Amino acid sequence: MIGSMTPAERASAVAFALKNCALENMTPGPETMRAAVAYERGAIDISRLMAIADGESVSSSGRNHHADAAAKDAEADHASSLFARNVLLPAHGWRATGDLAELTAIHTILFASVFDDAGTLRTVNAPRENGSGQANTEPFFPAQLIETGAANIAMELAERRNLACLDRIDFVRHLAAIHDELGYLHPFAGGNAMTLRVFVSRLAHDAGWDLDWSPVTREAYQAAKYKAYRGDTHAFERIFAAAVRPANPTRVFLIAGWEQGPAH
Repeated sequence: MIGSMTPAERASAVAFALKNCALENMTPGPETMRAAVAYERGAIDISRLMAIADGESVSSSGRNHHADAAAKDAEADHASSLFARNVLLPAHGWRATGDLAELTAIHTILFASVFDDAGTLRTVNAPRENGSGQANTEPFFPAQLIETGAANIAMELAERRNLACLDRIDFVRHLAAIHDELGYLHPFAGGNAMTLRVFVSRLAHDAGWDLDWSPVTREAYQAAKYKAYRGDTHAFERIFAAAVRPANPTRVFLIAGWEQGPAH
């Protein structure tokens, strides 16, 4: 049974999954991509897509803990699996609570087949990169305070009504700020950026906006991230300003492509 998602919704989920992986320099394998086309048509269901993707993913040492120094390599080896789990998200669903529990739920779904500790908060301080591959002296948010920091961000979101009923310019500014705060929180040892893009896409949709990630390049996203590390969120504001548009209530929130499908 394929489920209740329309072809346009399945195509939207596949397009977002491809983009979310591409922004981490991951490319699903050819068998997985053929399966994705079949999934879009409704010829196979999500469980079959995931089985094919898992079979194509390569891992030389089984599952990998986030704390492992080769975490990025583990993600790349599992590009097909991660792609399929991005597609799974809108079909599976999760509680949109706007807090650490939601981030944890997203991370668990995405990385269950990649990391043994998927959905587990990091317990050690993590250094930030400066864009040249070298670590900065300043780390991400202290590991022992992640839950407190997340609670403060969730409270901020709640006070702002989860960014609902804002004019476009105000929404973009606040979304960039929340994205920056959650990026600095860095609650997991790996997979934070992919998880965060799902979270802000859901947040935007429920606030009345859809995000079109299709024009965003990996280079632009990385550059914006490093500028945000230095306290400058203007690059992310420009990215979101170009991406937001009024939400389409007939479409799943994971959007990638302005010209996509009959639901537009």
